Amino acid sequence: MITDRHTDTGEDDSAPVDTLVALFEARGWPYELIGEDELSGEVQGAWAKYQMRAIWRREDNVLQLLCLPEVRVGDDKRTAMFELLSLVNEQIWLGHFDLWSSGSVLLYRHGMMLGDDGLLSIMQAQMAVEHAVEECDRFYPAFQFVLWGGRQPQDALDAALIDAAGEA
Repeated sequence: MITDRHTDTGEDDSAPVDTLVALFEARGWPYELIGEDELSGEVQGAWAKYQMRAIWRREDNVLQLLCLPEVRVGDDKRTAMFELLSLVNEQIWLGHFDLWSSGSVLLYRHGMMLGDDGLLSIMQAQMAVEHAVEECDRFYPAFQFVLWGGRQPQDALDAALIDAAGEA
């Protein structure tokens, strides 16, 4: 079990980036701090290593979590990918997939509104990171079916969801 480094003081929550650092250290995931309000690291998923970025916006008490599956979309596939993203996002309850205009990079993005205290528990951090990786893993095959398999977006999504449902 992962424990919060503030347990000795009786605190269950801490500043979001500090909590994520504790999570990444406990899991042995590589990371680096980019200033005091941003973390960048790597998490191994079922299909690929995902770059994970967390950006804390103090003024809004919002933690933005980005998970990048190292998928770049060529100009010839952008229309099909936008259609697929629309279909995929209909399946998601938290967060969404997007295509970053700079570099045509696929990403999963989830903004977490934290309370007025701006604190994040280790369990919240763990669930958010795991959810991001699970969603990337869940839809990674659909993205590949469109980009490399030449499938139509709906067919790619259907095939990916059938494959995912069949895994044990």
